[in-house]
Amino acid sequence: MNRGETHVAVLMGGWSAERPVSLSSGRECAAALRQAGWGKVTEIDVDRGLAAKLTAVKPDVVFNALHGPVGEDGNIQGLLNILGIPYTHSGVRASAVAMDKPTAKDVFARHGLRCPEGRVVTLADFDEGEPMAPPYVVKPIDQGSSFGVHIVRAGDNYRPTADAWPFGDAVLVERYIAGRELTVAVWDGEAMEVTEITSTRGFYDYEAKYAEGGSVHLLPAPVPEAIRRQAMDVAARAYRSLGCRGVSRCDFRYDDTAGVPGELYLLEINTQPGMTPTSLVPEQAAHLGISFPDLVSRMVEDARCD
Repeated sequence: MNRGETHVAVLMGGWSAERPVSLSSGRECAAALRQAGWGKVTEIDVDRGLAAKLTAVKPDVVFNALHGPVGEDGNIQGLLNILGIPYTHSGVRASAVAMDKPTAKDVFARHGLRCPEGRVVTLADFDEGEPMAPPYVVKPIDQGSSFGVHIVRAGDNYRPTADAWPFGDAVLVERYIAGRELTVAVWDGEAMEVTEITSTRGFYDYEAKYAEGGSVHLLPAPVPEAIRRQAMDVAARAYRSLGCRGVSRCDFRYDDTAGVPGELYLLEINTQPGMTPTSLVPEQAAHLGISFPDLVSRMVEDARCD
């Protein structure tokens, strides 16, 4: 691929709840690609006319900076396969399975990867009482950026209702794991490093992720070396179990509340992680000596269709 003669289209925005995050990722990636000397970089705010836009601008390759449903769940990937335009990140199957949290958990379990115990219930099931003993976590089955995630503790009155739960009738409930939040970036099947994420909010929710000063990233994570190695191994195995490619990120809970070494639990894999220079994946790349323009350039060079 001749960098100076290659036209890269950066897909961003879309209409999911994660649109603002995607716009930020897309703009930063586009700027970095221009800095790295790619011949032409076109920013595309994705709408339902995307196929026509791509046909009009005729890119050689797509950098997918979308987050959330449609951009991250295999739909956009399928369209790009049909149009024959190589794209970054995972393909249709890995994207679809990773976005569906219960299905991904089933795959992880079959590969011997420990996740928090959980099950899918309906909104109506909450009328019959709590779906499991608290504390537990309520999650949408197919959203990112912690949208809709709620920790239910003993004595709470919270329950999702149709008028306040815009994520469909299916709800994932999981046992709450006390302890610490860890994350591991995986690039082409190789784990990069372990970051611990702390937040004064007490929970790494949407505001903690994206508000100014909402979280602190400790890199490398101050955890025992055995836990670091385990997290990196599990992240790489999770990546392979779904058939991911390019860059992804695995999120964990590390329960050391009863002492070291503690227990590590895989929460999920994110096939379209945030991509601003201060996002978790670029931070880990920088820790390894890989600049942001170099990171996104290598991702474009590795782009392909299914």
